[in-house]
This record gives sequence, C-alpha cells and structure tokens, in this order.
Amino acid sequence: MRSYDPDLTPSWKKQAPAPEVPAEPDLVVEEVSTGFCGAVIRCEAGTVTLEDRFGKHRVFPLDPRGFLLEGRVVTLVRPASAGPARPTRTASGSIAVPGARARVARAGRIYVEGRHDAELVERVWGDDLRVEGVVVEYLEGVDHLPEVVAAFAPGPDARLGVLVDHLVPGSKESRIAAGVTSPDVLVVGHPYIDIWQAVKPSVLGIRAWPEVPRGQDWKTGTCRALGWPSDNTGAVWQAILKRVTSYKDLEPELLGRVEELIDHVTAP
Repeated sequence: MRSYDPDLTPSWKKQAPAPEVPAEPDLVVEEVSTGFCGAVIRCEAGTVTLEDRFGKHRVFPLDPRGFLLEGRVVTLVRPASAGPARPTRTASGSIAVPGARARVARAGRIYVEGRHDAELVERVWGDDLRVEGVVVEYLEGVDHLPEVVAAFAPGPDARLGVLVDHLVPGSKESRIAAGVTSPDVLVVGHPYIDIWQAVKPSVLGIRAWPEVPRGQDWKTGTCRALGWPSDNTGAVWQAILKRVTSYKDLEPELLGRVEELIDHVTAP
C-alpha cells in the first residue's frame, strides 16, 4: 500500500528553511512585513523588542522567516540562557582588568574638539583611560588650540595629546596644528568633517554618510539628507552613540589616532 505525504504543496513552491539566529542584544535586524529596522534590546517567550536609531521601540513575534539579517531572511530564536559572563576585553579591544579601580589622574591630558568627540572616546576607550588615569577634555573648537597648549604648559611629566577633526592638507585645522611645536604635545587628526563620520555607516543601517554642500551646517544637512530629525542633532547623536558597542563599529582612521594619543600621554 502506497503512503502519501500529507503536505500536497509542490516541491518547487516550498521555501527552504531559514537559518535560526539567536536574538542576542544589539543584533540589528529588519522585520520583513513592516521594514522596521532596529537593534534587539529584549527577547522574551515568543516576542522580540527592537529599538530603531531614534530610540523607538516595537515588539514583534518570533515568526519563522520573519526578519532580515544583512539582507538575508532568518528566523530569530530566543537565546539560550547563560549565566553572566565577565568580558575578557574592553570595548577598545584591550584585555580587561577585572576589579581594577580608576587610577589617580595623570598630569597629562587628551583634548578633543567637542562634546561628541569626548563621548565617543569615552564609549570605546573609557575603561582603558580610567585604568591609565588619563582625563579627556575638549577644546570647543580647534581655534582654541594655541591658548590651550600655552595654558597647559606641557612637559615630559605632563604630556598633552590632541585629536583634531578634518586634519587634512591645506585645511584651517592643519595650519593651526602646524603651529604647535612642543615635543611634549602630539597633535593628530582624522579626515572627517565631523566625528559622526567616524562611525561606520553599516552600524546605523545607511549606505554612506551624505555629502553636505559647503556653507551648510554639516550635522543639520546630514539629518535632512537621511530623513532624521534635524531640529535636535544632540538627540540624533545620542541615538548614534548607542549603536557603538566596540572599536569594530568605528573607522580605522580614528582608531589608530586615539591609540597614538593614549600611548603618547602614558609613555614613561
């Protein structure tokens, strides 16, 4: 007696099973039916909560083939429960020092141009800087660099490191930096107009940072071009910052420069 498969769907119509992916925190996916893109912030029995780049939360069922991960269909599943694990590395990729206390601040300092720069450095290198006792301050603009250096009075036991935005040949920033000649001051920079651009576009779900016409505020123009709220760039930056979890989310042009500054300030 011949047996029959109860599923009468032709084989050519059957979909291949999608790979199962644990819905780990910070995993960025897109829900297929709505196009909502966000990072996993919570996974409970049968549902997952996503947060988009503006901080909006939405809850979706863990349906088969319900999400896109890097362009391919996947099935999100609840992660296996595990006890808390102690990180072996910091966000910068350095070996973590469990239980280490912040060192008394050194005389040396690292200066960056503004608040957003300082927050990004803290996000990735904060643990390292506390262990080394290095304080990060900001210039509020590269125009203040000469007076900051003069007031700081750098020396062998109080080195100064400075991170400058848009440090490219022929720029105003490069001319100001060239005027700093103290051997105890290291001025380095990245090529980006604004520190936002040091965050990899893929981390934010965009193809690339837009070109903003000269004379237009870069942050405002960027938000308008990407359809982000342009009336509160500070809130947009906080949403961007939340997407940065480690050095892997940043462009190498920034990574190397910050490491140089830390080495300079902490050298014996």
